[in-house]
Amino acid sequence: MGKSSTSVGVRVRETMSSSRFTERTETLSLEVPDYLQIKDMGLGEFVTSRVFPVGGYEWEIRFYPGGKDRHCAGNASAYVFCRSQVTDVSTRFTLSMLHTKGQVQVASFDPRKRVFSPKATRYNEWGHPKFVERAKMESLSQLGDGCFTILCVLTVVMDEPPSLELPSHLERMLEDGRGADVTFSVANQEFRAHSFLLAARSPVFAAQLFDLMEGVRRVEIADVEPAIFKMMLQYVYTESLPPYDDEGGNNIRVMQHLLVAANRYDLGRLKLVCEEELRKRIDSENIATVSALADQQQCKGLKVACMDFKSSPK
Repeated sequence: MGKSSTSVGVRVRETMSSSRFTERTETLSLEVPDYLQIKDMGLGEFVTSRVFPVGGYEWEIRFYPGGKDRHCAGNASAYVFCRSQVTDVSTRFTLSMLHTKGQVQVASFDPRKRVFSPKATRYNEWGHPKFVERAKMESLSQLGDGCFTILCVLTVVMDEPPSLELPSHLERMLEDGRGADVTFSVANQEFRAHSFLLAARSPVFAAQLFDLMEGVRRVEIADVEPAIFKMMLQYVYTESLPPYDDEGGNNIRVMQHLLVAANRYDLGRLKLVCEEELRKRIDSENIATVSALADQQQCKGLKVACMDFKSSPK
């Protein structure tokens, strides 16, 4: 069973080495509002944090009040779970627990290096089977309010990022149209592109392009503005976005439209990028439209951020 916590804590740090790796670090949190209410959950049953996007993947904390399995022997368990992955993901993480009243540390562990793998279910979840003694949590709960906070500082390590030359070469191909074999007509503008690259990056583009009749290499695009389609193409080719105007709320508008396009063409990482940008810019003027967008496009992380904003003191 799973339950979502509404307590969210996020800290972001991004670094890039001149050698062979990039890192993305965030702090995930799960609030247990009343341990005594969940202490009798059975083996293998857990409560979860909300979903956190880190390094292009989705993560959550899972807390097993009754222990993950029979080897836990009177202990509760805590794990980090990777919800979305297609390749092995190298990480470093620490897990700790605070008794929320007084911010007293209840459990803490040294950093661990682990590889989350989609090849076997047991390797998409790592943590501590004997995270904290159940008797200790029950005793503290009876003395206080039973509220605990589990924190996970998670670093996603990408050991071999794409060559910095490759994105610039692909961007040049997009700009000058060399070898392009398909033309997209968007409103009154045309964009030439390479069907093999689009098909590799997006299953929607793949279906759209491979269904074309032989000799027909022109596609009409509706319901996407030319400027948004151009930004999306650049991301498909280079994994980066061009600069865009941040004046007059244009940043919000651009990200909203780009998120819709990313969702439509099943570009998962671009969708996460848009969600992160929108979360940073939520305010009292745009909260209604951003929240509606999160519902329409099924953006769980963005929806939680909107709920947090609405419930926070103004």
